Amino acid sequence: MAAARFVVGYTANEHGADALAFATRLATASEAQLDVVMVLPSEARSSTVPSDVGYERHLKARSRAWLTEASKGLDPEVAQSLHVRYAESFAEGLISAAHEFGASLIIVGAARGGILGRSRIGSVANELLHSSDVPVALAPSGSRELASSAGISRITAAVGSRPGASALLDAAVRLSKAMHAPLRLLSLVSIDLPAGMDEGLAELTSTAHADEVLAAARRELPAGIEVSVAVATGDSIEAAVRSLDWHQGEVVLVASSRLATPHHLFLGSTASKMIRELPVPMIVVPRTSTGKTPS
Repeated sequence: MAAARFVVGYTANEHGADALAFATRLATASEAQLDVVMVLPSEARSSTVPSDVGYERHLKARSRAWLTEASKGLDPEVAQSLHVRYAESFAEGLISAAHEFGASLIIVGAARGGILGRSRIGSVANELLHSSDVPVALAPSGSRELASSAGISRITAAVGSRPGASALLDAAVRLSKAMHAPLRLLSLVSIDLPAGMDEGLAELTSTAHADEVLAAARRELPAGIEVSVAVATGDSIEAAVRSLDWHQGEVVLVASSRLATPHHLFLGSTASKMIRELPVPMIVVPRTSTGKTPS
C-alpha cells in the first residue's frame, strides 16, 4: 500500500516552520510522505505588463533555497519532496498540489499575530477552509517548539450538538489508526441563558442532550474501536474549550458546516470559536465523505 501524502504550505518564516513541524509529527507517527510546497505568483501576466524573466528566475531559485534549508531540519526518517508551484493564490496552489500528489491533507501555519499556542485564521487559511475539497490542518503558533518525537497523543473528534457525523467519524477512525493514537469523542455545550431561566436546569438539559448525541456517535463507530467521550460546558464555546484538558500532542477534528457545498470545506461558526482557544492543531474535514480522509 502506498504511503499517505500530506501537502505542507511552506513560507520562509516562523509560521511556515510551525506548519512543517506539525506535519513532521504527523508523518513520523503515520509514516506518511511530506510534499513541501512553496507557491509563487502565477507566471501568467497581463499583456500590458511585460514579464521580468530574470526576476522570476531569481524568485524561483530563492524559493528552492528556502525549501532546501527548511528540509535540513526535518526528521531524516520522514520521506519528503520539495516543490515550487505557480498559482493565482497561495490557497489555489496548495489545493492544486494536493490533487497532483493525491494528498489526503493540506497543512498550513497560523497567521501572523496569533497568540502563542493558539491559531488565528489568515487569508490563506480562510480561503482553504471555505473552498478546499481536501481536509485542511491549521498548526497553532509555537508548534515548532514541540519535537517530532512527541508524535500524536490523542485524536479528538468534535461531534457537535446534532446527530449525524458519519464523515467526521470515518476520518477520526482513520486518523486514529494511522497515528496509533486513542480516540476521544467530544461535545461542546454552550449555556446561553434566557433571562430568568434556571442555570442548573439549563446545564442539566443541555448535558443530557450532549450525552445522547455522543452515545449515537459511539454506536456508529466500527466494532473494536476503543473510545472515550467528553462533554464540555461553559457560558460560551470558548469557555467550554478552555474547561477541557488537552494533551500536548493532541489533534482535533471538526466537520464542515451544513453550508458547505458537497465534498468541500466550509468552516462553521462553532469551529471558528473553538479555534480561538484551542492550544492544539485543528483539522477540518469535508461535510460529506470524498474518500480523502487524513490517514
